[in-house]
Amino acid sequence: MFRLTKKMIYALEAVVDIAYNGRVNPVQSRDITKRQGIPQRYLEQVMQQLVRAGVLKGVRGPKGGYFLARERRRINVGEIVRVINELDSKSVRTEFVSQSDLGIKVINPLLDELNREIMEKLDNITLQDLCERATIEGVESDSAREFVFTI
Repeated sequence: MFRLTKKMIYALEAVVDIAYNGRVNPVQSRDITKRQGIPQRYLEQVMQQLVRAGVLKGVRGPKGGYFLARERRRINVGEIVRVINELDSKSVRTEFVSQSDLGIKVINPLLDELNREIMEKLDNITLQDLCERATIEGVESDSAREFVFTI
């Protein structure tokens, strides 16, 4: 069953931060930590998983950090949630599934249907959508400060 975990929220915030603030240079994890207040121990684990899944590209070195692996409009929230859900499912966690007749025939199918609907909704929200929402809401972006034009 779908559970929105703290790790999922941190992952979403971090990836949207990269989409919103990154342009020319990679976004460094310390900057994400500073802007979003995400604990470093969560962030590095989540970022490496997102790199392995092809959502992000990692750049090593003193000027290293993270880029989106694809355009913002080609990465959806459902993809990010699935990556983190897979990471969470590797840790020891058991979910209760009813074994009663009512649970098997009525409750479990209802929960499965709700889970599918939630994931369909998340699959229809892109990073581009969230960046546009951030702009509308007046969220400040570091990428706006990076462009310097001299004549």
